[in-house]
Amino acid sequence: MISAGIDIGSRTIKLVLVENGQIIEFRKAENSFDTLKVCSSLLEGLSYDSITSTGYGRYLFDEYLKCNVISEIKAFALGAKFVHPECRSVLDIGGQDTKAISLDANGKMKKFEMNDKCAAGTGRFLEIMAMTLRYTLDEFGMRALAAKDSLSINSMCTVFAESEVISMVARGADRAGIAKGIHQSIVSRSIALLKRIGMEGTVVFAGGVAYNKCIVQLLEEQLQAEIFVPEQPQLIGALGAALAGN
Repeated sequence: MISAGIDIGSRTIKLVLVENGQIIEFRKAENSFDTLKVCSSLLEGLSYDSITSTGYGRYLFDEYLKCNVISEIKAFALGAKFVHPECRSVLDIGGQDTKAISLDANGKMKKFEMNDKCAAGTGRFLEIMAMTLRYTLDEFGMRALAAKDSLSINSMCTVFAESEVISMVARGADRAGIAKGIHQSIVSRSIALLKRIGMEGTVVFAGGVAYNKCIVQLLEEQLQAEIFVPEQPQLIGALGAALAGN
């Protein structure tokens, strides 16, 4: 039996096929104003016996192609447990939200916390801050990682933070130092969420922001814990959805 899982996020759409407990195919694409068209493109040429949707667009997809639907929390719990069987804590930083999830020994969700509706500390926030500092997203993380000093910003609201960063640059502040301060602010918010769920053991770090090495290093330094980044951290939700239907 081949089961498909599709995670329809605000920024990207991810698809995973699972057969007999093994990943046999995965795809991902940027979301657009026509979410269903992107979904159709990802599914093109694939055969599967069942499909389960998760993410922001899960109910939209369900209306389009009747399927199973599960919450992002359940999907990420299942996916994280699959890639790291000893996982007891999950941190997911996606395009528009941040989630922290605690699991019991059997991989069942015990507690979860999410950031508020503001996009502060998410992938979109990082993208805007990188553009404001005139870095590519890859440069942004690398320059922050190499910075000697961290220059803090007072606001994590995207609009006010952008204005504050522009003013700091105009005053001659070190761009790399500002970048590190922004990364530090995101890490501090993430750690606060992890503490609220009673973090324990290795943290599985999922979502697109997990590709950012500066975020990973700062998390490890401040938590004094191991951070496990899957080979494809963006696929954890889609993987969990596929496993739910397997």
